[in-house]
Formats: sequence, structure tokens, C-alpha cells
Amino acid sequence: MYREKSGVFLFLLLWIMSGVCFLQGGDKKEEKVYELIYKDVQLIKQSLLRLETQVKDNQEQLNRLEKSLAHLGKILTQLQLEQASFKEKQQEIPLLYQAILEKFDSLSLNFQKIKEEVLAIKKIVVPAEESPATETPPAEEKTQQAAASPPTQSQPPEKPPLPPDLSPQEIFNMAREDYLKGHYDLAIEGFRIYLANFPESPLADNASYWIGESLFSQGKYEEAINQFNELILNYPFSDKIAAAYLKKGLSLLQLNKKEEALAVFKLLVSKFPLEEETKIAQEKIKELIEKK
Repeated sequence: MYREKSGVFLFLLLWIMSGVCFLQGGDKKEEKVYELIYKDVQLIKQSLLRLETQVKDNQEQLNRLEKSLAHLGKILTQLQLEQASFKEKQQEIPLLYQAILEKFDSLSLNFQKIKEEVLAIKKIVVPAEESPATETPPAEEKTQQAAASPPTQSQPPEKPPLPPDLSPQEIFNMAREDYLKGHYDLAIEGFRIYLANFPESPLADNASYWIGESLFSQGKYEEAINQFNELILNYPFSDKIAAAYLKKGLSLLQLNKKEEALAVFKLLVSKFPLEEETKIAQEKIKELIEKK
């Protein structure tokens, strides 16, 4: 009986001790779990701190980039304004160049007219200055002086005679036919008759142009240039202006005046960019520049 009680007691003691040991082992596991959680929390905190630092750095970089972009935007705006101003000034250059060239053409035309007048005066004055070797009687001397002295007032040139029974259109058509047949002298005469008698007619500018074309076809390039200048000055709104500039430039090329021809071709391109003559002028400009 005693043995049985002692056995039961020992069994209970062992069971209690094993329970105590089990409880102690559980506490240690819980401690380890808390330690691991604590370490994880610390690592997460450190990661968050690093992320916050990176976010701050990135924000500072973004701020710097925004400032740089704003500065670049100001520079771009200034460049656009300068470019617009430059384009406006560039557009003014052809106009100024055109005005200068037209003034030059006008001066050239006036100079040519003055030259012709001077030559005419010389033809009158030179015979009067030549004195004969022998003495002439007073009566004859007075007669010679009267004959040699130029008239006080120059008479305006007479208009070429107008063909009878012909309308203005018929006169123009006849001159045009002469040009097409290669009868350039007859064409020039016909167009001059038309131009002298009908200077305000709708075809007056065409008559002036075909006179220049006839002279060009004859190889009279200086006279052709003068004729085209007259057309440009007298009929600035004519539909033949572009063609006149082109033929003027080609005439200058024939006279080996390449720089003047280049200037005329460039003026044609700037004034009449959509005309057919402009394509030819552009080709001539390219050729002249390549040969430099």
C-alpha cells in the first residue's frame, strides 16, 4: 500500500516537474519571438529613415531641376523674341535693297538721258567753234553765226507718224508679228509708234517690254537694259515686271557684269517668289555662286 502511494506521488511529482519545465521552455520561446519582432521593427525604422533621406534628396534635386527649367524657359523666350526681331529685320533687307536698286536704275536712266543731251549739244556747238582759215565778209559771218547758234528752246521730239486706217490693237499686233518673224527693227518701230501715240493704253507696258526683247534679240544689251529700266520705272505694276528683271539680269550677264546680274536676280526672287521667271533666276543665282 505504501509502495503504491509512493509510486503515485512520484508520478505526480514527475508530471508537475515536466509541466514546470514546459512552461519555462514556452517563456523562452516567447522571449525569442519578441526579440525577433523588435529587431525587425528596428530594421524597418532604419529603412524608413533611409527612404526619408532619399526622398528629401530627390525633392532637392527636383527643386533644382525646376529652377533650371525656369531659367531655360526664360532663355528660350528671349531667343524667340530675338529670332522674331531678326526675321523682321531680315524681311526689311529686300525692301531696302529693292529701293536702292530702283534708285540706282533711276539714276542710271537719268545719266543716260543727260549723256545723250550732252552729245546732242556737242554736235551743235562743235561746228560753231570751228573758224575758217580765210576771212569771211561780215554779212556771211552773221549768216554763219545765225546758222551755227543753237535754238534758245529745245523742241519736243515729234511723235512717229501713225499708220492711217489702223486701230491701236492692229498696230500692236503688226509689231508683235514682226517680232515673231524676227524682223526686230520693224517690231521696234511698230512698238515705238504704238507707245508714243497710246502711252496710257492697257498694252503700253507690253509694247515697252517687247521693245526691250527685240533689242535683246539683236544683241543690243545696253539698249535693252535701258528699255527694261524704263518699263520698271514707268509701269511698276505691269505684269511684265518680273520678265523685265529677268531679261535685264540676262543682259548684264551677256555684258559680263556678273555682280550686277546677281543683284538683279536676287531682287527678282525676293519681289516675285511665285513667278515662273523666279525659277530661272534661282538657277542663275546658283550658277553664279558656284563659279565664284
